[in-house]
Amino acid sequence: MRSYLKHYIDGAWVDSEGGKTHAVINPATEEATTEITLGTAADVDKAVTAARRAFEAFSRTSVEERVALIERVLEEYKKRTGDMAEAISLEMGAPMSLAKTAQVGSGIGHLMSAAKALKEFELSETIGNSEVVHEPIGVVAMITPWNWPLNQIVSKVAPALAAGCTMVLKPSEEAPTNAIIFAEVLDAAGVPAGVFNLVNGDGPGVGTALSTHKGVDMVSFTGSTRAGILVAKNAADTVKRVHQELGGKSPSLVLEGADGARAVQGTLRSVLMNSGQSCISPTRLLVPRERQAEIAAIAAEAMKATQTGDPSQEGAHLGPLVNKTQWEKVQGLIAKGMEEGATLETGGPGRPDGIETGYFVKPTLFSGVTNEMTIAREEIFGPVVTIIPYDTEEDAVRIANDTEYGLSAVVFGSPEAVRRVAPRLRAGMVYVNGGQPNPDLPFGGYKQSGNGREHGKFGLVEFMEVKSLVGVNA
Repeated sequence: MRSYLKHYIDGAWVDSEGGKTHAVINPATEEATTEITLGTAADVDKAVTAARRAFEAFSRTSVEERVALIERVLEEYKKRTGDMAEAISLEMGAPMSLAKTAQVGSGIGHLMSAAKALKEFELSETIGNSEVVHEPIGVVAMITPWNWPLNQIVSKVAPALAAGCTMVLKPSEEAPTNAIIFAEVLDAAGVPAGVFNLVNGDGPGVGTALSTHKGVDMVSFTGSTRAGILVAKNAADTVKRVHQELGGKSPSLVLEGADGARAVQGTLRSVLMNSGQSCISPTRLLVPRERQAEIAAIAAEAMKATQTGDPSQEGAHLGPLVNKTQWEKVQGLIAKGMEEGATLETGGPGRPDGIETGYFVKPTLFSGVTNEMTIAREEIFGPVVTIIPYDTEEDAVRIANDTEYGLSAVVFGSPEAVRRVAPRLRAGMVYVNGGQPNPDLPFGGYKQSGNGREHGKFGLVEFMEVKSLVGVNA
């Protein structure tokens, strides 16, 4: 078993002050694969102190210096892609083909995007005889999830570095090693001591200590809506900025006349990637009622052909869910769908045939779902798709928006139909006829899917304050 018992604070690996050892479980084998130390409030205080001390100098570095730093980070990052992919596969179950490409590759995209955004960003604007300037917000606490670990870490760290902020990262205790390797990448790239700090831990311990800390100016959080609400409440007493990217229950609208096979393929690809553990998964497949049987048959065939297997192997198969708790939650929701009267087209409870160990889930498809059913309301976070029929385009828009979430949506149809429907969807991102996130475009949602935006220039400004220099040019 691999052992990483130290935190990275003020440019060095240091022992925890009172932390406890935590075993990380390989979800494919259900056996411990890594041990880390869950940090304490004392560890957090030490890291925040280092970050505040480093902010004085780092916040005054030039754009050119910070661009050069990010480019060095990118160079070092590319040297460790294999190590990071292996860690992600072992600890959260992504098959190696996915870990090497989308999982680790996303970090490359965010580093390149942050450098580009900083080069192009206007840090000051003249208005009359005054100037408006953008300045780094200060010390940022970053709390990131396990499902796309490097994607979420780098999409925060890269723009924070670009803005001139210093930071303390708490990665998920379910998948910590990729973050530890990333800390080694930043160290090798010459990020100054104290600018980036890493404290491993859980939410109630390190997460709470960070979100309540008086020395933290901003919390950037990605995770469940439930946890995000707790972070916001903890941060309220110190009136710090809270940036949240939370849950989703995204619709995929198949409009009249859309290519059914293309819509099914695009929807299932987005849902099944990462075993359904993506906040933007378009798990509610909305179809014209008269086409439900046709589209259900296409989708069922595709789901039945989807393989699950060992995440340490290359291939297009699905890996396991991240842990036992998540597996049991998904099993409960599948059972609830059957209990509430949805038609089980394929999949269902239990592990896939021939698999006895690991948190694997059968790719599952329901049809005849109404938007009032539990499986249409709750974020499942597994390879489960629900087909919901609608009668009119107006009905489709109503159902799509009838959710407490608003992270993303997908629309399949003619250009005219898409342009008519897409502006009416209450979601931060609408993917037209499929597509994947672009690191230069804003990422974030409406309603209980969070606030703030990540990626490109939109992510850069999240880590900045705006100051008016009134009459400076008089």
